[in-house]
Amino acid sequence: MRILITGQSGFVGRVLFKELQNRGYTVRGTNRTASHRHVMRDIVAVGDVGPSTDWSEALQETDVIIHLANRAHVLDESSRDPLSLFREINVEGSIQLAKQAAAIGVKRFIFVSSIKVNGERTDEYPFTPEDQPNPQNPYAVSKTEAEMALRRVAQVSSMEVVIIRPPLVIGSGAKGNFQRLTGLVRSGIPLPIGSINNRRSIVSLGNLVDFLIHCIANTQAANQTFLVSDGVDLSTPDLIRMVASSMKQSVRLFPFPVSLLKMVAKIVGQQGTANRLCGSLQLNMEKNRRLLNWTPPYSLQQGIRDAVKHETNPSQSGEKILHD
Repeated sequence: MRILITGQSGFVGRVLFKELQNRGYTVRGTNRTASHRHVMRDIVAVGDVGPSTDWSEALQETDVIIHLANRAHVLDESSRDPLSLFREINVEGSIQLAKQAAAIGVKRFIFVSSIKVNGERTDEYPFTPEDQPNPQNPYAVSKTEAEMALRRVAQVSSMEVVIIRPPLVIGSGAKGNFQRLTGLVRSGIPLPIGSINNRRSIVSLGNLVDFLIHCIANTQAANQTFLVSDGVDLSTPDLIRMVASSMKQSVRLFPFPVSLLKMVAKIVGQQGTANRLCGSLQLNMEKNRRLLNWTPPYSLQQGIRDAVKHETNPSQSGEKILHD
C-alpha cells in the first residue's frame, strides 16, 4: 500500500514517515520547498498549501493520504485577520487536495484535525466524536469547516474520509504549550497551582502515530471521526510533577485559590492560559476500542519520558506550520 504524508517534515510527520517505512509501507512525503529533494527522492515539493496547490506529482500512485499540513494554532497570534489565513491553508488547501485525490482514485483520506473542534473545555462529561462542534477560535473554526468540506467530498466520490481529533500532543521536539510547561519546570519558580483539581487528556506522539497507522487499512474506520489520547487523564499539578520527575527536576507547587488565580490572570491578560491550566478537557475513546479494537500501546509515563529526552531550546518560539 502506498501512503502520502503531507507535512512530512513537521513534528508528527517526521516520526510517522519513519514508522511507516519501518512497517513496510511505501511512503512519499510533501514539503513546501525542494530543500530535501536531493537527499530524499521520496519527498515532493508542493509549494504553499492553499486553494491553488498542484498535488499531481505527489499523488501519483497513492492509495491513502494522511493530511498533516496545516497552519497550526499559535498562542500569540499576530495576524490582523487570522481566520482568513487559517481558511486559506486549513480549509481551501485541504479541499483542493481532497478533490484532486478523489479524482484520481485515492482510496482513503485521513485528516488530522483537532479536539478544539469539540470545544475548549469539558465539564461533567468527556468529549465524544458525536458531540456538536463548538469551535472557540479561528484555528478551531477552520478545522471544523475543513472537516465539513471533506465529508462533502466523500459523499460525492468513492474516497473514504477518516477524521482524527487529537488533544495536546507530547513528544520530542514538541513546542507550544508543552514547551512552556517544561520551561516552567526548568525555571524552578514556585507555582501557585497546587489547588487545581482538573482532568486533561493528552496523547503522546507514539500513540498518535500508532493510531494513524491503525486507521490506514481498518475497514471500520471508513468515514468515521475519532478522538485519540493516551487513555489517562491527569490534573495539571500531576502532569507537571510527572514532567519534572522525567526531567529529574524538583518542582514546588503551592496551594492558591483557583478563583483568585483566574482573576489575576485576567488582569494581566493571561485569561486563556489560566483556563487551560485550571479547566478540564477529557476525551472519550470508547469508539476506538469498540469499533477499531485499538488501545494505546504506550503509557503516558513513557510518552513524557520520550518527550523530555531531547528538549528543544525553550527560547525558540514563533508560528509552527507543519508543512514547512
